[in-house]
Parts: sequence; C-alpha cells; structure tokens
Amino acid sequence: MNAAVSANRLELLQIADAVAREKSIEREIVIDAMEDAIQKAARSRYGNETEVRAEIDGKTGEIRLNRLLTVVETVENPAIEILLEDAQERNPAARVGDMIADPLPPLDFGRIAAQSAKQVIVQKVREAERDRQYDEYKDRVGEVINGVVKRVEYGNVIVDMGRGEGIIRRDEMIPREAYRPGDRIRAYIFDVRREPRGPQIFLSRTHPQFMAKLFGQEVPEIYDGIIEIRSVARDAGSRAKIAVISNDSSIDPVGACVGMRGSRVQAVVQELQGEKIDIIPWSPDAASFIVNALAPAEVAKVVLDEDAERIEVVVPDEQLSLAIGRRGQNVRLASQLTGWDIDILTEEEESQRRQAEFVERTDLFVDAIDVDEVVAQLLVSEGFTSVEELAYVEIDEISSIEGFDEDTAFEIQTRANECLERIENERDARRQELGVSDELREIEGIDTAMMVALGEDDVKTMEDLAGCATDDLVGWTERKDGEVVRHDGALKNFEISREEAERMIMAARIKAGWIEPEPEPVEGEGEETEGDSEDVAATDA
Repeated sequence: MNAAVSANRLELLQIADAVAREKSIEREIVIDAMEDAIQKAARSRYGNETEVRAEIDGKTGEIRLNRLLTVVETVENPAIEILLEDAQERNPAARVGDMIADPLPPLDFGRIAAQSAKQVIVQKVREAERDRQYDEYKDRVGEVINGVVKRVEYGNVIVDMGRGEGIIRRDEMIPREAYRPGDRIRAYIFDVRREPRGPQIFLSRTHPQFMAKLFGQEVPEIYDGIIEIRSVARDAGSRAKIAVISNDSSIDPVGACVGMRGSRVQAVVQELQGEKIDIIPWSPDAASFIVNALAPAEVAKVVLDEDAERIEVVVPDEQLSLAIGRRGQNVRLASQLTGWDIDILTEEEESQRRQAEFVERTDLFVDAIDVDEVVAQLLVSEGFTSVEELAYVEIDEISSIEGFDEDTAFEIQTRANECLERIENERDARRQELGVSDELREIEGIDTAMMVALGEDDVKTMEDLAGCATDDLVGWTERKDGEVVRHDGALKNFEISREEAERMIMAARIKAGWIEPEPEPVEGEGEETEGDSEDVAATDA
C-alpha cells in the first residue's frame, strides 16, 4: 500500500515536470495549479464554506490537507470556527481572531472530483502559458521573426513561432502573396496585446520597418550603426523608397545598401515579392532631400514653405508623369518619406502662374495708387509686390528705377500712403461694425486688419482671444485616409507663426487677468558682466 502511495506521489511530480517542460512554464506554477485543484475537490467533499488548504511537497510529492478554522469565543459554525480553549490545547499562543490549521485525512478522488480537478489544472496551466507568452513577446516588438504557416483563416495567416502563435491579418500581407500550411515565413512583430482569449501577437509583411529590418540583416554596415536608415515609405508589393545616411564619410550609404551587382538589395526585393526599391541619400537640407526623394524624375526648381511644411517642385514638361508616377505613387511615397506635402508643377504651368501674378500685381497698383499700366509694370518688375512696400521703402529705391525721378517717386509714395490710410479707415469702420473691442490693439502684433479677421471669426473681446487655442488662429492639418486635410484658422491670411499666435494668446490671458505675468529678472541677478567673467577666468588661470 505504501509503495503504491509513494509511486502515486512520484507520478504526481513527474506529471508536473512533464507539463512544465511541454508548456515552457515554471514547475512551481504547475504544482500551485494542482494544489488549487485538490482544494476545490476537498471543498466539494467537506462543503464550499470550508476554508481548505492543500500543500504538495516539491521533493516527495506528499499531499497535506488542512482545514483553516477561525478562533472564536462562541462557535456558531463548527466547519469554519473553533473554540478558544480547544485552539489553545493545540497552540497555547492562540488568540481570538487567529487561524488554526486542522489536519484532514487524505482525500479519495471520485470520478467527478477528478474531472473537476483536471479542468482547474488545465485552466491554470493555460493562464500561466498565456502570461509567459505575453511576457516573452511584449519586449520583442520591432523584431523580425521566422516561423512556419500553421493555417490560413479567411485570408489571415496563423504563424507558429516556436514558443507562441502570431497572426498576419490579410491587410498586413503583401498583395498577391499566397501561403499554404507548412511554408516558412518571415514577418515583423508590430504589436503584442493582452486579450481575454490570450496574448495576440500581430505580425506584418507590409510595415515600413519590416523592410528596414531586412536591410539591417543584409547590410552589415547598418547592423554596425555605420549607416542609418532615416525613413522608409512603402507601397507594399509595388514600390518603396528608403532614405539612408552614412556616419563614415568614406562609405557610400547607397552603394553599401545596393551591394556588389545589387546582391544586397536583390535579397530584400526577393523577400518582398519583387517590390521595386529606390535607395535615396538622406540630407539635412529639406530641398536637397526632396529632390533626391523624387528620383528618378529630374527637378528644375523648388520653392519651400517651411511653416506649412509644403514644397512646390518645378519639373520639365516631359518629366511630369515620371515625377508623379503611376496613380501618383512616386510623389506620394516621396511625401511620406520626407514628411513634406509636395506640389508638382511643370515649367510651363509655373511660367503661366508667374505671368498671372505679374498681371494681378500690375492691376493692383493701377487701381490702388492710380498710375498708368507702364508705371505699374515697372514697379512689379523691380520686385514690389504690395502697396505697403511702396509706402515704407526708402524713396531712393523708387527714384532709382529707370525713367523715374525724385518727384515721381515722391508722388507714388504719397499716393501709396493715402491708399493705406483709406484702407485703414475702411477696416476700422468694418471693425466697429463687427463690434470688435478697441482693447485688442493693446496686444503686440495685432493690427486693424487682424481685428477684422478675428471679428469675422467671432473673436471680439480680450476674453474671447484669451480663450482661443493656437490652432484657432493659425489653423491645423490632419491626415484622413492617407490625405492631408487643412483646417483654416481665423488669421489664415496673415503670415504669423504658431509661436507668434501663442504669444498673442498668452498676452491676452495676462491682460484679461487669467494668469499672472512672469516677473522680470532683476538687473544684474543671475547675469555675469563681461568684466566679471574675465576676472573669474583670470582667477582660474
């Protein structure tokens, strides 16, 4: 009988070892699960209210069962309570409220109890396996894994990664790519989530960083950090652009990524099902980088708007289709790679636009300062673009124009000032009509034209301006379905930066008494005069 018991005990430990090995979890976790199962079976035998504790000896496999009883002065429920006198017989130090362990005889499992215990063990082991899987993979986001296709469900590929299962959703697969169970597959871990049904490991073959990691495996210089991948843009299965820079001036980053006769880049292309890859030298100069990114198209001229992160690119007429690419692919990838919005014009379109601007400015001067067309054209040709410029430049700049003398220049400037005065009066009348408060003039940088624009956007008092966000004044952009959507602010027609708009709002909040102005530093405090620093330097020397 004893031999059979000891065999059972050893068998219990062997089962725990086997389960721990198979599921890659700690042996203690399996033994804890067995203890929980025995406790559940014991409670069904002795009553659910009974507090039962099971312990399995990790060396011998011996099972000890105890019932926990609360020490009380008057017993109401003998299943969970024990008299103080009885408790003190077992443990003289026992006090009311303590817990006393009462040994229980070994439990003979029935069929139902054994089945219930098995379910508890399976459930606990499964939970432990899930925790182990989550802990193992949560820190591996950003890695490329090799796996075997386990099954394909509705276009989603389930991958066996050895110590876990990952899923590649249909939209994360390269188009026209088909896998069957048993196929080897490489993918990028881009997300690991803890979910009720277990950890979900999401894999991708279309993620831009998948390509970057593949280059890291093929190009030793990238692995060693000599060459950096600054940005990647992909149209999965079709075309991609990758920007690289070398930290060693003697190594050509593009040549290193291409390899001898294209061997390195071809290895990546084959893994990505023939995706065409443009390798582009990264440059800190935005214009140069964008010109490189539009390769293979040639660029004639660029005009940058740094505040809006927008660039106009002028290309020769015959290069337009190449610059845009099939269905806009080339310019779209270049925009994703650089982070700039790119507008492409042909030289002819740019010429037409310049002519239209010339005519528009000529008409402006003819109407505003009442000069004939020839004089207006001369002013535009010299680079004058607005009436303000004519009013505020040195008079010599106008009189030095060929065919003009000082009297003509003086007359033009006088008319420009009269025009501005007339416009200012009209704007002030409009400002009053909108009910915009005079006090807004106290904010540095705000003029009458801005007050009209603010009034039209229902910002009429100091409190209204104080309650604005920077976006309310300068506008903002957001990406929707891959397209950039621009939302205009109240001051959209004025060239003010976000910093200037923020300064105006903060000034309004101070004026409105919402916040306290920052105290100005006391003169000489925290500052070193030139003489002081020289004295210090002399002392150190």
